[in-house]
Amino acid sequence: MITSGTAAYGMYSRNVALPEVVCALNRAGFTNQDICMVLSPAPPDAAPLHEARAFDAPEIDRSMTARMINWFSRFGAVVIPTVGLFVRSHAYLQAFLDEQNAPSLSQGCRTLIGLGFSQDDAKRLGTRLSDVGALVYVSCQESERATGAIELLRRTGAQEAACLKFRKAVAAAAIA
Repeated sequence: MITSGTAAYGMYSRNVALPEVVCALNRAGFTNQDICMVLSPAPPDAAPLHEARAFDAPEIDRSMTARMINWFSRFGAVVIPTVGLFVRSHAYLQAFLDEQNAPSLSQGCRTLIGLGFSQDDAKRLGTRLSDVGALVYVSCQESERATGAIELLRRTGAQEAACLKFRKAVAAAAIA
């Protein structure tokens, strides 16, 4: 679980152009390292990755798959439950390694718990994710930045947008 700071998230339908959402976040000062996307295995964004294993795919399909993988690898993390995981940020990697502590939950729900969602919210959003399409998660250090990110996510078409606040890791408590 990511243990410090604040995050904003937005749930998007399958027809939202995620590159436009990312560009808006970048223009607002968020780096690609700050961004994590959890995609349903069913939306068009994940389709090329299902076919990445096919060696007999036409050249145009392989080219599109390569571009998609290249784009995903620029972010802090992109998770497509049951398909793949692209992690560039150490904080996200640690969150996803810790998620394995809840084996009774689906892979998508464990991913959301690793990002700091409560078990109830992870179940609710995990169910919506399979119907909706994508969750865009933005790590922020200050709550003011998260508030701005929420507004931006709403303006770019998020069906739901909210903030998560995390407790700061208490290293000093171990010393006392």
